[in-house]
Amino acid sequence: MGTVLSISPASKKASIMDADVSADRLKNDKSLKRHSMFVSLSWKKLVSNSAKKSAKKVTPNPQPARELPSCQVAQRNSENSRRTEEKRPKAPIPVPVPTVPTQGGENGRLSSVQKQPSSFSLVSPRRIVIQASTGELLRCLGDFLCRRCFKVQDLSSAEVVLWFRNIDRTLLIQGWQDIGFITPANVVFVYLLCQDTITDGVESAAQLQGAFQTCLYLSYSYMGNEISYPLKPFMIDANKDVFWETSLRIIDRMSAKMLQLNADPHFFTEVFQDLKNQRESAEGNLDR
Repeated sequence: MGTVLSISPASKKASIMDADVSADRLKNDKSLKRHSMFVSLSWKKLVSNSAKKSAKKVTPNPQPARELPSCQVAQRNSENSRRTEEKRPKAPIPVPVPTVPTQGGENGRLSSVQKQPSSFSLVSPRRIVIQASTGELLRCLGDFLCRRCFKVQDLSSAEVVLWFRNIDRTLLIQGWQDIGFITPANVVFVYLLCQDTITDGVESAAQLQGAFQTCLYLSYSYMGNEISYPLKPFMIDANKDVFWETSLRIIDRMSAKMLQLNADPHFFTEVFQDLKNQRESAEGNLDR
């Protein structure tokens, strides 16, 4: 067509060489990358191995303790003994007795000061022991009522005790109580109520028995072991109409003393001693 074409063999060869060179470079790069990966892996392994070896190192045996000189050993022993002495409880410090020279002493001799008598005594008060049996206290109670109700003719102490024992036996037989009520403490309680309730104006034995059994009912209700007691053993014809009135009057007047007798040992001892003295006063009156 009239166009001139020219082909240069040199340029073709150069392009072929360039392609070969680029291929070689790629191979070299890949080999370098592989070598660097291997180098990094081997370095990590080396570091880990060295760490394990350092951990497995055995510490050398400790050197034996150096012996202290004898002076230091003695000093430490004295310090330890001093500390133990400080921890122990301290004994009371003895107080020296003051001394003064005597007037007739020779060569400056000293004599101890004599203890001056003091009005305050450090000795505890003497404990008074009062003993009495139940039978003795019952006789004392009977003597007290006989002496208080002197207007009642042919009244004996045994009759009053019999009223008390009959009621207690009746309650035991009928099953109202499992244990007898008559004890020294309960007799003292009955005496406390009778002392305030029964006056010298009583003129008959029935009136005395009614007032006495009213005091017994309150004593059983307050000091007895059972929750409640029947009225029939305590109530008679003489006190049937005034039984509750008399009971309320005794409770109103003697409630504080009934509580005090159980709470205050000194008050109980006073009442106990007063009851025991009734026997002695009765014997004194008979002697006269």
